[in-house]
Amino acid sequence: MSKRKNLGSQVKQLLSGVSDHGVAHLLEVETDLVQTTILLAEAIEKLGENFLDLHTSITSQEEQILELVNTGLIPQVSIEKLAKIQSDIATHINLAVTSLQFQDLTSQLISRTVQRSVGLRELLSTLDMVGNVIPVDGETEEISAVLTEITEKLEQQSVELKSLLRKTVNQQHLDSGDIELF
Repeated sequence: MSKRKNLGSQVKQLLSGVSDHGVAHLLEVETDLVQTTILLAEAIEKLGENFLDLHTSITSQEEQILELVNTGLIPQVSIEKLAKIQSDIATHINLAVTSLQFQDLTSQLISRTVQRSVGLRELLSTLDMVGNVIPVDGETEEISAVLTEITEKLEQQSVELKSLLRKTVNQQHLDSGDIELF
């Protein structure tokens, strides 16, 4: 085999290998991210339910305490302490529920990461497809021209992918205020 045939064959093999291995790894990344999103959503849903149950129990407890307070048998100092504890509990529960809003932001980031992975997978597939047009017996200039074409196509796809994906994530659920990151 001549140097020309060997060069074209090696470039094709390299591009195909990079494409195949990259695509395989990106599929695994996408699967892991989707599973992470599902687990995160389930955990946040359970936390939300538990906070609502906790709130219901505390409300019931507060009603019972109010009945005791209304008997007049509880000293004023104890009443003030109970009021402070009730206020602290309400603050902590509200802060915890607000913190759950970050699940929405995290889901958006994971979704965007999956989109980037899909886009990168498409870029790598381009390497394989365009790499197949490299002539095994082509001249160095011909192979160089095909490689330049591949580079330009990859740059174009990269720019298109960047323009599709937003740079910020916004809170979309829970009505406790707005949060914007990045």
